[in-house]
Amino acid sequence: MVTASHVLDRVLVLEMVRVTEAAAVAASRLIGRGDEKAADHAAVEAMREALNQLELDGTVVIGEGERDEAPMLFIGEKVGQAQGTGPRIDIALDPLEGTTITAKAGPNALAVLAIAEEGGLLNAPDVYMEKLAIGPGYPKGTVDLNRSASDNVRSVAAAKGVDPSDIIVCVLDRPRHEKLIAELRSLGCGIQLIPDGDVAGVIAVTDPDTTVDIYMGQGGAPEGVLAAAALRCVGGQFQGRLVFRNDDERARAAKWGVTDLDRVYHLNELAKGDVIFAATGVTDGSLLAGVKRKKGSTSTDSVVMRASTGTVRWVRGEHRHEPGR
Repeated sequence: MVTASHVLDRVLVLEMVRVTEAAAVAASRLIGRGDEKAADHAAVEAMREALNQLELDGTVVIGEGERDEAPMLFIGEKVGQAQGTGPRIDIALDPLEGTTITAKAGPNALAVLAIAEEGGLLNAPDVYMEKLAIGPGYPKGTVDLNRSASDNVRSVAAAKGVDPSDIIVCVLDRPRHEKLIAELRSLGCGIQLIPDGDVAGVIAVTDPDTTVDIYMGQGGAPEGVLAAAALRCVGGQFQGRLVFRNDDERARAAKWGVTDLDRVYHLNELAKGDVIFAATGVTDGSLLAGVKRKKGSTSTDSVVMRASTGTVRWVRGEHRHEPGR
């Protein structure tokens, strides 16, 4: 088990939930409105405000983008009201994971956040990452990005004691995955195609109720770090390899200190040491219920995990409105 950090005080566990709750509630006001940018902006503003109320010296290492792309919660931005005096913490965040989902009122939109001691989270460039994930309980080395998709499915099936046709693989529904999907179909296994939200897709492998056994395919590298943080808390195996489509992306990687462009990153290289992961549902999904507005109150559904204790807490919040709101 990971040693508990003196930096990540247990008080921060529930504080992180308050941060993701704030972002989710703000984004929920724009569910189904067809405006992705407005929903994302609302979540970003709310998360930033909540982070700046905390007694910490935080640095965003996975954020909305670089300073010239994102006016708030950009990579390198300092948050918290104890700069220079409070605990030094690295923060990976996605205030609204699933902007298109939210705009269209689809499932599995989340507000997501992970924190670790300084240097604990990979400062991943905003490029694609090839991802491979399974849940806890499998022997080490059950899956490997250097093997074919078919070999990985067969390996998981053998470890589980079932036929490959009984395995369910979660894949983002994108044209770039046509060959992957065709290979999996030829093997006869089930495929759960998701329109967006690959953090939720990766986390699904940890919950038997989702029936998802493996996550495969390319998604955002920042989301890969967030998903790895969650798996560090509950167990599982994760491998990621950055994907560079052009010289601009390779130059961006060099800026963030990435020199080995073919490196396969393992779980402990993406999120090491003590880690806290929190997520709040924006729309209903397989992991969490979405924000519900009622007369006089708003309800939220969240999960928060900590690597050092292996604790997973499910938090249902009831937020009463002030009179006149």
